This record gives sequence, C-alpha cells and structure tokens, in this order.
Amino acid sequence: MTNPTTPPPVLIAWAGRALGARPAVKDVSHPRENSRVWRLDLPRARRFYLKIPPEAVMYERETLALRSAAPALGSGGAPRLRASSAEDLALLLTAVPGQPLKHLELSPVEEAHAHRHDGALLARLHAASDLSGPRRAEAAQALQAAADGAEGHLAAAGDRLTAPEQKLARQLAEELRALPALPLAYIHGDAWHLNLMWSTVRHRAGWIDFERSRAATAVQDFVLMACSTWADRPDLRAECLQGYGRNLTIEEQHAFKCLAAIDAVSCLIRGPKLRDPHLTARGRRTLERLMAGVFA
Repeated sequence: MTNPTTPPPVLIAWAGRALGARPAVKDVSHPRENSRVWRLDLPRARRFYLKIPPEAVMYERETLALRSAAPALGSGGAPRLRASSAEDLALLLTAVPGQPLKHLELSPVEEAHAHRHDGALLARLHAASDLSGPRRAEAAQALQAAADGAEGHLAAAGDRLTAPEQKLARQLAEELRALPALPLAYIHGDAWHLNLMWSTVRHRAGWIDFERSRAATAVQDFVLMACSTWADRPDLRAECLQGYGRNLTIEEQHAFKCLAAIDAVSCLIRGPKLRDPHLTARGRRTLERLMAGVFA
C-alpha cells in the first residue's frame, strides 16, 4: 500500500469552503505508509496544510493541543487550527514560517540561537495547559507507563539486541519505577529537529506536528533530541536548556537515560519495519552509548 498523492475530493472541497477558494494541492507526506499531509496553496502566497493523522487518538491529541496549549507559543510558534473534521480525522492548519531545522545548514551562531529559541518555546508549551484532574493523573503515571511498555518492546526486538544490551535496557526501564515524582508538563511528544521549524528571515523557531502531545513528565520532551541532535552536540543541549530556563534535576537526568534506552529499543523495531535505516542507526547508536557509559 502507498500513500495517495491527492486527498479525497470531498476533503479538497471542505478545505476550499473553509479557505474561501479552491487551493492548489501538493503531497508533502513523509516517506512512510501512514503519513498523509498536503500543502494547500492559494493566491498571494497564502499557504495552509491539510493533515490526516494516522489514528483517531492522534487526531484528538493534535486538535486539543492546537486549541488549548499551542497558542501560548505565539504568532508563528505553532500552526493555528483553521478547521477540523472529526469524521474524516482531518485538520486544516496554517503554515509555520521557515523550514525544518534538520534540512538547514546554519552558522554556529544561528544554530545556537535556534536551539535556545526551541527551548524557550518548550518552556511555554509545558506551562500552557491545566494539569489537573485526569491530566495530572495521566502525567503522574507517564514514567510507569513507559516502564510497563518496555518488556513488550524487548520481546519484539528479539535478537536485534545482544544479551547484555537486553539486560541493561530492562534494568533501566525498571529503574523508572523507583524515581520520585518529577516535574510534570504538557509535552509536545515528538520534539526533535524534523518538527522544529526555523525561519532564517524572522530568526524565529516554531514547532509543528502535535499528534503525540500529552500530559507527561517534562523530561520526556527532551529524549528524542538527546538521541539524535545532541549526541554529537552537547553545546546545543546547553543552548536548549538555557532557553528552557533551567537544567534537568539529577532525578530527571536519570529518567532521561532510562527513557533513552526504551527509545533505542523502539527504534530497532520501527526502523526495519518502516525501512528507515536512519531510525535503526539512531537506536543502535544510543544503545552503544549507554553500554559505554557515555550517555548523558
């Protein structure tokens, strides 16, 4: 099965009614089976995006985030929700200025500026939502949930991990259960340089793709960057946390390490399944760093 190159005509018509004109449509989906995103261009360089998340829960999470938390990021800091269709799981979004940071070659000064700005935006997002009632309970159980899922990941990964790697990953996952209460937040859930937009004109950052946003521990929003961009660039970690406004506590740093182990195992499952060698390599490298005791 492959992605459709155009959205269903009924959705093009729906988007046209919401925008007041029929747009030109271009498929900009990621190269994976469950990605469905189209760019909608209107006259006078007006641009929007039509997105259909892979699952209903992702549609619900992104809709909630864009309505309740993302506005705290300010103009251009996140997409604005122009319209939504629960029946079709469709989201009509404004464009965020710039390009994904992953695709840009920046000077060291501008790169540092971008990561400092992304940390500042995450700080705003983390404080933007009311964490009371069911959301607080969800956030408080987030590390327990991560630990609960680790054994299934290890079973699925099988011999992609050596016996010592399996032992270390299992041990670190279990250590999540013994940690004290950590700072809670409303997290982006997929915060890394593919979803971080940077405008070289405005010199401002913005986050996209909120389909994994949820109430959790704040430290969970830094794991993907730690396992990718920060692996070779501790200076960028320092810039991000400076923008965030605080360093991670000792307990958060340990949770960070434990969560990285779970992410690594997940990468070794999803990488081959999605035929994504970069994802597989990320998991393999994280495990190697953990085994060598150099992950921080």
